[in-house]
Amino acid sequence: MATAIQINHLHASAFKHGKQPPKKLFTRRTSQLQVRAASSGYSARQLIQSGEVRPISPKEAAAAVNSDGFVLLDIRPEWEREKARVTGSLHVPLFVEDKDYSPITLLKKWVHFGYVGLWTGQNFTMLNPDFLRQVEAAVPDKNAKLLVACGEGLRSMMAVSKLYKGGYKNLGWLAGGYNRSVDADFPDVEGEEKLQYATIGGVSYYFLQLLLILQAVGKTS
Repeated sequence: MATAIQINHLHASAFKHGKQPPKKLFTRRTSQLQVRAASSGYSARQLIQSGEVRPISPKEAAAAVNSDGFVLLDIRPEWEREKARVTGSLHVPLFVEDKDYSPITLLKKWVHFGYVGLWTGQNFTMLNPDFLRQVEAAVPDKNAKLLVACGEGLRSMMAVSKLYKGGYKNLGWLAGGYNRSVDADFPDVEGEEKLQYATIGGVSYYFLQLLLILQAVGKTS
C-alpha cells in the first residue's frame, strides 16, 4: 500500500469536536490539487498530494518494481552510486560535478569544500543539463512507470517535477530515499557500502564508522 500523504489546507472548522470533514471537501480539494499540479509550476509536493505521483516507501519498492512494473531510476551523482546501488536500476544523475575552473567557480568550490565537501565528501555540483534527454534516451516510452530515487528524497522530488513536465506521467517517488531503507528492502545491492550510508562521505563517514563500531561493541558486551 502506498505511503499515505495527507492533504493540508483543509478548513479547520471541519475537524472541530472530532468530526470528520465532509467527503465532498476531500473530493473538491483533491480535484483542485490535481488541476494545479497539471498546470504551471509542477511542484513535486503538489504532484504527490494530488496523487499524480505515487509515493512509495523503501519497504514497498521491491514489490513496485517486481510486481507493478516500475523501473527504478537512480538519480544520485556517480560517486554515491559507486558506493552502493540496486542491481538492475537505471542511472541518470540529476546533478553532475561542476568542472568549470573559472576564478569565480574555483572560489565557490573552495567555500563548498570548507563548509560542505570536507564533512560530507560531496563534490561541487551543477544540474545535469542533459538529464531529461538522457532519461528519454534510456526510457523513450513516456507511459513507462518510473520510480525515482535518491539518497534523502529531496533531489528525487526535483527530478520528479522535471520528468512530469517532460511528459512522464506514471511516476513514483521513493519516499525518504535510500537513507530510510534497511538491508531487507533491497536484497540485491552492489558496491562496498550499505545502500543507506552511500550519501555519507568525508569526515562524517569516519564518525559513522566509529558509531557503528561502538554500537557493535555495546551489543556484544
